[in-house]
Amino acid sequence: MRHPFTLPEANALLPALERVFTRIDVLKTEIGARHDQLQLLEVLWEDRLDDPGNPDGAEARVLRSAMEEGVLEIQRLIRTEILAEGIRFPVGGLEHGLVDFPTTLDGRWVLLCWRRGEPELLAWHEIDAGFAGRQEITPDQARAMGTDDARHPLDGEDGVDL
Repeated sequence: MRHPFTLPEANALLPALERVFTRIDVLKTEIGARHDQLQLLEVLWEDRLDDPGNPDGAEARVLRSAMEEGVLEIQRLIRTEILAEGIRFPVGGLEHGLVDFPTTLDGRWVLLCWRRGEPELLAWHEIDAGFAGRQEITPDQARAMGTDDARHPLDGEDGVDL
């Protein structure tokens, strides 16, 4: 069974999420700069860039390797700093700075929805509603979220967490 976040628990994780997103921004910028450098070399050398003896071949290999390492680091950050906490990315979450915190409300699972830059969690939506279905969190909902026992919609019939 997955852990339902209470509003205070989810809000307490926001500073760490901001730091993770900032680190990802830096990595994306570095990857983009290396990509631009590699494209310039590809324009200069065309299909001869990887020829043995090409004076820029070693630099191209370093750039490719550094780009791959950056992508792997982004994946590691997402896996260890976000997903491992039980937080999920909706479609487009990385590009738009969106994350969802699974929680319960009135006996069903819903998602607390946070967009990067918001000072605290302000909205929630149904599991199948997405960002367009965001609703403002009322004070009564804020107190109730995460306090219900509800079967997670992704849990298997045999009780195995999928």
